[in-house]
Formats: sequence, structure tokens, C-alpha cells
Amino acid sequence: MPLERLERFNPGVDPRRLAVGQRLLIPTQQERAPSGGPYRYQIRPGDTFSGVARHFGTTSGRIQSANQGTSPTALRVGQIISVPLSSTARPPSSSPSRPTNTRSSSASTSTSAPTPSASLPASARRWPWPLEDYRVVRRFGADSRGTLQPMLLATQAGARAKAVAPGEVRFADSMRQLGDVVIVHHADNLQTVYALCEQILVRVGDQVSTGDELCEVGQSNATQRYDLLFDLRQGGKPIDPRQVLR
Repeated sequence: MPLERLERFNPGVDPRRLAVGQRLLIPTQQERAPSGGPYRYQIRPGDTFSGVARHFGTTSGRIQSANQGTSPTALRVGQIISVPLSSTARPPSSSPSRPTNTRSSSASTSTSAPTPSASLPASARRWPWPLEDYRVVRRFGADSRGTLQPMLLATQAGARAKAVAPGEVRFADSMRQLGDVVIVHHADNLQTVYALCEQILVRVGDQVSTGDELCEVGQSNATQRYDLLFDLRQGGKPIDPRQVLR
């Protein structure tokens, strides 16, 4: 890949001041970035018009105008859109100093994709699964684009996610694209995240024990399944739950 092409797809990154763990946008074969725009951009998981606009230094309104007939609330992964540059935007190769990324904020997002922790505390051993009746429809790990994906569990209507270990509820509210979310902090700087819920059953500050019900699992509009997104972290870094759950 030509260096110039990589720089054009990362206009907010200074190539002389890269940071460990910094996230870069790697263009696919279907994407193009002519020097004056508009860009040919392929939608990735979690993308929104506003997030893409921030990344390329333009506005969501300009993207919407350039993609008539495309609903900003129904974007599909792999879909190609046109991204016109703002008339006041700096050239893509000018490398502004503040890096950005196209992913929207969520409970489980970070600007990097850390590898799973190799050493776990003694307390993180043989935790029960968060659901009694489940099947793993997506394992923890990187997808085809190298983006780290949390575990996804399919279950039945009315199923309730349960705490996998004692801890304190630090977050219990809705998040964009993740539905209702519960985050529990445990000993040894461990955190568990329960997302895509329909109804939260706890409050921030609650002390929970193993097996306590946290939320009722919601139904996905896209798949019609009842899915729970389950994430395990140590100090904010994702861990493969299969290393801990029995």
C-alpha cells in the first residue's frame, strides 16, 4: 500500500508522532481517496455519518447530501458511500495534530485493540457464565478487519443476565448502539460488561453477588435473536472470557 494512500485515509494522524496502541484506518481495495475528494469509503462496524465526518474533517450534512437515498440510521457494513471534503478542511495529507477515529463511543470501545491478558489474578478462576441457557454465536477475538469483538451469546426471550462474580455496579444506563448496559467492577481491577439488554434490574452503587440478576436480555432488530454482549476486562483491557468462565 502506498504511504500516501494510508496518510490520506488518516488525516488526523501525524505520521511522525505515532503512539503505541494508536488506531489507524486501513483502506480496503474498494476504497479510494483522491487528493481533492470525494472519498469512496466502505462502512465498518459501528460507523455513523457523524463519526466518518469527524475522521475526514467534513460534516455529516455534506455526507448525507452526497448520498441521497441512503438512510444514516440504516447503514450496512461493507456499504460504499461518498465522503465529500469540507471546503475549509485541510488536505488529507496535511496530518493535523489531534488523532481521531470513526468508531462511535460505547461501553466497550477504546482507540486500540489490545491483546488478551496473558496473566490473570487468582480471583478470576472458574466464574459461571452470565446466562443459564445460551449458545456462543460470536467468540471473543478479532474479525476479518482486525477489530477486536466481544463475545456474543444468544438466549431465549425473558432470559436475565447474572453477575459472574461479586462486585459493585458502576454503570447502569443506556448507550448508543449497545442498548441498556450494566458494568460491574470486581476485585483485582476486573470489570464485566453486560450489553444489549432490554431492562436493567440494578442501580449504580449496588453490591451484587455471583448469580444476582442484572438485566433482561433484549431482542435484536437485525437478527430477531435475544443476544447478550458480554465483555471481560482487566484494567480496561479486554480478556477472552473463555479463560475465566467455567
